[in-house]
Amino acid sequence: MIYLNDKNVHELNVDWNNNVQVIADATGCLSSKDMAQPIKPYLRYGDATNRIIAMPAFVGGNINKAGIKWIASFPNNINKGIARAHSVITLNEAETGIPVGVINSGAISAIRTASVSGFIMKAFIEQRKNQNLKIGIIGFGPIGRTHLKMCHALLGEHIERVLLYDLKGVDRNFIDEDLNKKVTVVSSWEEAYSDADIFITCTVSKDRYIDKQPKAGSLHLNVSLRDYKSDVFPWFSKAMIVDDWDEVCRENTDIEMFHKTNQLQREDVVQIHDLLTEDYFASLDKDQAIMFNPMGMAIFDIAMANNFLKLALQRKVGVLLED
Repeated sequence: MIYLNDKNVHELNVDWNNNVQVIADATGCLSSKDMAQPIKPYLRYGDATNRIIAMPAFVGGNINKAGIKWIASFPNNINKGIARAHSVITLNEAETGIPVGVINSGAISAIRTASVSGFIMKAFIEQRKNQNLKIGIIGFGPIGRTHLKMCHALLGEHIERVLLYDLKGVDRNFIDEDLNKKVTVVSSWEEAYSDADIFITCTVSKDRYIDKQPKAGSLHLNVSLRDYKSDVFPWFSKAMIVDDWDEVCRENTDIEMFHKTNQLQREDVVQIHDLLTEDYFASLDKDQAIMFNPMGMAIFDIAMANNFLKLALQRKVGVLLED
């Protein structure tokens, strides 16, 4: 069995096109039902803001692995100088159940999250043929920083400007040197939002605050899930995408709020696997704003962990644990 930590994951380098393809492969398994993924339970005790989530899954196809991610989210850790989230993924052979890898790395979760966003973003860009893109990112912690790297890698010279906002400020040391000149740190979320062609929420906000009309034809990657007020629903109601309705319509997400307040139903949304078979973005009016709401699917974590495990074996990275 191979053990990998954050340092090992960073040693392997991140190929964003390959990572997006991993998500596409796992989405194909979702579409063909060559997968198994129970609804994930939330373990809570003591402080109700804390949670530990179990995410088991099997993914077939060329991935063919089972496993589980065990991810803890303790928001007040930030006040103690330690990371909010910590996760461990265990991978098992699909045929025998033998454990073959353990990855103790928050980086894998951030890479998976940004790769799912990249999968949606690439499909959007391929249809819209956008040039001179303006990107807005709210929240510049590990998830926001990883999304910026993903956007830089996938969009490159098509990026005209990036607008970053974080309540606690933005550390430019986390911005790639050749992108820095295109990045503007703004003083409000509105500045990052109002003219963004692609807008990404990467916050840990306790209260919803986005209540303004989006830019016509913009794509909104609602990664943090709890930032949009119900006021915005009419602008997005005809173009709402989710990864999995049963997962995302709970736990006080914006989708659950839209469901309760605006009567959004399962049949009103497009699920991520539908994007493989439908020319969805081309079917929309060019001025229609689009919102993607990803709760986070275990099949994507298992697929991404398997990808990095294969890279580690090829490059002899990590620690071999004897039985």
